[in-house]
Amino acid sequence: MGTRAAISRIYRGEISADIVGRPKIWYTISGLLLALSIAGLLVQGLNFGVEFKGGSVFTFKAPSASIEQVRGAVADGGPHQVIVQKAGGDWRVTTESLSSDQVTKVKTSVSKELTVPADKVSTQVVGASWGGEIQKKAWQALLVFMILIIAYLSVAFEWRMAVAAVVALVHDLVITAGIYAWSGFEVTPATLLGFLTILGYSLYDAVVVFDMIKEVTKPLGPTSRTTYSEAANQALSSTLVRSLNTSLVAILPVGAILFIGTTLFGAGTLKDLSLALFVGMIVGTYSSICVATPLLVQFKEREPKYKQIRQNIARREQSSKRSSKARVKAGAGASAATDDDPSDDAGEDDHQDAPEIRSTVTVRKVVQSGSRQQPKRGTRQQRRGGK
Repeated sequence: MGTRAAISRIYRGEISADIVGRPKIWYTISGLLLALSIAGLLVQGLNFGVEFKGGSVFTFKAPSASIEQVRGAVADGGPHQVIVQKAGGDWRVTTESLSSDQVTKVKTSVSKELTVPADKVSTQVVGASWGGEIQKKAWQALLVFMILIIAYLSVAFEWRMAVAAVVALVHDLVITAGIYAWSGFEVTPATLLGFLTILGYSLYDAVVVFDMIKEVTKPLGPTSRTTYSEAANQALSSTLVRSLNTSLVAILPVGAILFIGTTLFGAGTLKDLSLALFVGMIVGTYSSICVATPLLVQFKEREPKYKQIRQNIARREQSSKRSSKARVKAGAGASAATDDDPSDDAGEDDHQDAPEIRSTVTVRKVVQSGSRQQPKRGTRQQRRGGK
């Protein structure tokens, strides 16, 4: 019951985590991920597809054949690099660039071992120049995208938010590319589409958080009792559940495409796209919360306005502490004086009370005048009850 209540309070935003106040933790995690990703890019390198480095592509139908049989049939024709993918009911085999004689040998080998007519094996030769053109267009699209992001955030918010968002985007790209390098997945034009998609997704998440921070920190002034960091953390906590829910809803179908579509249905193109989306959405959610927001707060805390707010709060806290200590010392001194000499206090109270009694009570002396009249006592016999 306690766990359910805690989860419910977190969902309603009643419990907030100090994410902004622990930037070193998040920067350390991001630094390790970036180092691992850069190592993958340098050691493993990206496995560019035939669209980028050029090669020959063979497409044919062989329903009863397995991946090993298809790879063996093509390799017997002479190619050294054979990549087999199944797209729907067709086999798609990619090799290095082959001459016309080598292409004919591959067709003959496939027709002989897989019982596929030679005229049913389609061939496509892709030159490296076309792949270079794709890379050029991709870099141009990325550059234009970054410029538009900086311009939009600078106008809608401010340049500090734009810088924080761009840093988070570069962070997402490097980590996603590093995971691609370590996994050995082939980089295709679909992969580039996935990269551009995760940039937009990460930007959306960052804009939602920044908009809430802008709204919460707008009323801050010299007399505020909340620093910019505390207000930003409050805004982040209020949007945290929304960000996690949005990411989870988006990640589940992409994960289904990646793990079910590629394993059960052998959709190679979907694999290239879904891996970029799956990794990018997870890293993008993390970066917008734990990288972009703490970086923005560090930028803003250097402004004179928010420096003054922090100094005013610290000054008020110090003044309050000094007042509390003074009251405690005064109370302790009075208590010590009372405990040291109780008899003197009692004597002083008696002497102080006496004058008050004398001053408030009027004592009058009554003197009797004339003869005293007393009842007759009678004789002894009368007193004894006799007559």
